[in-house]
Amino acid sequence: MSRITIFIALLFVFSCKGKPNQIKEVVTNEAKKSALIETFKYTEGSEPIISVHRGGVGLANYPENCLETIEYVNDSISAVFEIDLAKTKDGVLVLMHDNTLERTTTGTDRIEKYTYQELQAFNLVDDFGTETTFKIPKFTDVLAWAKKNNAILTIDIKRSVNVADVIETIRELQAEDVSIIITYDVKQALKAYKLAPDLLLSVSARNQEELQWLLETEIPTENMLAFTGTRLSDAKLYNELHKLGITTMLGTLGNLDKQAEARGDNLYMTWRKLGIDVFATDRPFQAAAALNIVK
Repeated sequence: MSRITIFIALLFVFSCKGKPNQIKEVVTNEAKKSALIETFKYTEGSEPIISVHRGGVGLANYPENCLETIEYVNDSISAVFEIDLAKTKDGVLVLMHDNTLERTTTGTDRIEKYTYQELQAFNLVDDFGTETTFKIPKFTDVLAWAKKNNAILTIDIKRSVNVADVIETIRELQAEDVSIIITYDVKQALKAYKLAPDLLLSVSARNQEELQWLLETEIPTENMLAFTGTRLSDAKLYNELHKLGITTMLGTLGNLDKQAEARGDNLYMTWRKLGIDVFATDRPFQAAAALNIVK
């Protein structure tokens, strides 16, 4: 049984507990753990997972950080979706990787200079410069879609955004069971954990030193999904993470994806055998096929 299938079953169980007005009380007083903490606990022999970078990149007519793109990919493969959050002039959380609009939209200048309504004048552009009819999506709309479709989001929070605001939005939509918060260092991880000890965190463990720093904090290992970087590490690191019950994630996006494209997609299986559980990739369809991941 795949992890995504297990997640759906867990989501059903958790959704049956308590009335909506009771959930906020439970979260704020004695937080119920996100179902993802159990779903992403390392289990030997479990199926690999694809994490789709920026919701899908390099796809003709489908821009990155776009709800329609996420829907398109989700229709074809079993995956989780990494998204980037920015904030508009009027404080609306939206999906956007860059600080400026030029690369991914028909707009110009910094996103923080526009209200959400003003941003609706612009269209999203795919990675080949083709204008689409798609708009910059609200985080709340993507969260609602994820809940409805049992899709998991890994949430990259940009500097202009307060992690507390993101967690509050997740709480408001009761989307704890589809949300993973991305952190890049121990300080960020600790802040996120203190605000939301019930959520799964993507933490940076690129080497033994970073892993040791994490283990010396109050963050339980069960709350950790270990991002091991965008370069291969020694297999000893992956083995140690597995012994701790921590699932590993490798960022194949960039150089490793290019290696697979040039030398053969069988490299994804090679990395899998080395100890990689989650593949954060710009080539989700090719990686899924190579790893025999079916919808």
